[in-house]
Amino acid sequence: QIQLAESGGGLVPAGGSLRLSCWASGPEFDTWDMAWFRQAPVKEREFVGRIRWDAGKTTYADSVKGRFIISRDNARNTVFLQMDNLKPEDTAVYYCAATRRAWSESARGYQEWGQGTQVTVSS
Repeated sequence: QIQLAESGGGLVPAGGSLRLSCWASGPEFDTWDMAWFRQAPVKEREFVGRIRWDAGKTTYADSVKGRFIISRDNARNTVFLQMDNLKPEDTAVYYCAATRRAWSESARGYQEWGQGTQVTVSS
């Protein structure tokens, strides 16, 4: 079992950038596939992107493809979300999540979740 803690959220103008971090405490971080999800007010939690345990594969939601990049540093137990060319519709609470069950884009596939970090993009 691992615990996750996100950081790096904030207020940024449209077109700006932010880099989110998610630090994991606990053993064997390099055996967990990691993902980022987001949830805007009155909307369901949605998949943003994911990265395999060895960083050998990443996938993204169509809405962020070409603007967001996920990476990880297993030596530092950290996964990152670089967000560029931000848009007001990216405003949400961003969560990192971990799974060892399956390579999944569904929130139900993830066992461990962080508390989230707020990202607000002004127009």
